[in-house]
Amino acid sequence: MSKQNRHSKPIDQLTGIQVSDEFQRFDQRDEIYCRSEWDEEIQSDQATAFFEGYFMPAARTRRSDGFSQRDYALRNASWHVTNVLRDLRRQKDGRKEGFFDHFTAHEEGWSEPYAFESAEEATANIRRVAKLAGADLIGICAYDERWMYNTLFCDNSKDSKPLDLPEGLDNVILIGEAMDIALTGTVPSALSGSATGLGYSFDAVTLLTLAQYIRNLGYRAYATMNDTALTIPLALQAGLGEVGRHSLLITPEYGPRLRLGKIFTDVPLLHDKPRSYGIKQFCDVCERCASACPPKAIPFAKPSEKTYNRSNIIGINKWTTDAEKCFSFWANQNTDCSICIRVCPYNRDFSRWYHRLWFKLASSPLRRFALWLDDRLMDRRRQNSRAWWNG
Repeated sequence: MSKQNRHSKPIDQLTGIQVSDEFQRFDQRDEIYCRSEWDEEIQSDQATAFFEGYFMPAARTRRSDGFSQRDYALRNASWHVTNVLRDLRRQKDGRKEGFFDHFTAHEEGWSEPYAFESAEEATANIRRVAKLAGADLIGICAYDERWMYNTLFCDNSKDSKPLDLPEGLDNVILIGEAMDIALTGTVPSALSGSATGLGYSFDAVTLLTLAQYIRNLGYRAYATMNDTALTIPLALQAGLGEVGRHSLLITPEYGPRLRLGKIFTDVPLLHDKPRSYGIKQFCDVCERCASACPPKAIPFAKPSEKTYNRSNIIGINKWTTDAEKCFSFWANQNTDCSICIRVCPYNRDFSRWYHRLWFKLASSPLRRFALWLDDRLMDRRRQNSRAWWNG
């Protein structure tokens, strides 16, 4: 149960988010990737090489499996669409869209709002178009100021700037894009980073398409990815899943293998309800991600308000990852890491009936048996990248 205080809302009883009196909205400047651009405690030669390596001339290829030229070639190509959209206005006015700022690559829409007969009709219409545009998952929730960044990060000044969304955008559309399960099996590798890059690229295309459609209907819509607001609390409110020990969203359809985006809009929509899948109870007894994490950035302890550094939000009782340890490992291995996703028992192909049956077991009092089954039946060791290339 959420502690009742001036920061709590009734929906917290459904999401399980516990907000304390010490809660503070998060400044985007303190996010670990933003800190790598201004904080001397985070900046390093390895961190600089890490970001530069997402462009082929600077990729540090090596003989190790998963880190060859073709592995980096695919990883960096998977980010290309996102990078192009990100940098459209970067030189002109310092906007880094999709990461520090919302997307602005839109045409002018219709002058008058389309007259839906009801919010039910509008919601069904938006869901249909979202699926057509490539969304693997879609959820809808109300705007919640608590999860909006208190301030945004400015790429030019390396300082904070005000949030730039207009008022009156009462609804948030959450979009989920699944990451390739075979690629995530090769973590850690540059090749596995292709799953992340494609997740973002597909997400960007879907978000921009759906936002432009809403604008063409005569409503306002602002597409965002890592910018503007904390996405996971909104995804919980939209009923997409629950948070695992590794601090990632876990869904019944794709487990933790998901990239998320969101659209802030004033089109009239019905809100989804948060749902409990028993994931929190399963993670209470499962420590796979914490055990497998090389830098030991994932806690074994119970959820708490403990923060490790300024990259953690204050005043939320939850499992918190040490972002500094996590990012340091990324920089040192010269590609992003998702070992926690690879080893997670929820990382399964839920289109298969037997994996859906396992999910029901994991959601029940038989969760320890489900964990034992995962141990016996699933191979969660790192897969050879060469085998992926050979099909």
